[in-house]
Amino acid sequence: MKRIFVIVLAGMLWLSACGAPKSGAIEASDFWARSGLKDGNSAAYMMLVNGTGQDDELIGASSDVAMAVEIHLSQMSADGVMQMMKQESVAIVSGGELELKPGSYHVMLIGLMKDLNVGDEITLTLHFQNHEDITLTIPVKDAADMGGSGMDGQNTMP
Repeated sequence: MKRIFVIVLAGMLWLSACGAPKSGAIEASDFWARSGLKDGNSAAYMMLVNGTGQDDELIGASSDVAMAVEIHLSQMSADGVMQMMKQESVAIVSGGELELKPGSYHVMLIGLMKDLNVGDEITLTLHFQNHEDITLTIPVKDAADMGGSGMDGQNTMP
């Protein structure tokens, strides 16, 4: 009987470690940035999960690889033109997820100070309304390999 209890307890601990984010934390996963040329623009993408028990907001980001870093939303206008709009903040409800992805919300890296080549890594710090900053080391990848292509929000694939 003790053996079964130990096995069940170990399984529960393992599952809890693999599942939701740590209580009280916002966690980032699946992060990557698209390649780009010096003086041009790039973008970073990721999944954010809010395990804090309270609603929060992503209010900005910073990086030493760009002159400016902003949160943007790409969406199609009524006349069929893709537009990118700067966002002052983006809500992340308690227990919810915010996916930053091509053609949607993303972190825009404006005025790159150096080339971002596939295989490079950049440092990006996310700023939240309530949660402490999260600093990530993000790999630079080819957008075509990650489900995007062309400029952010502009799908040039057929």
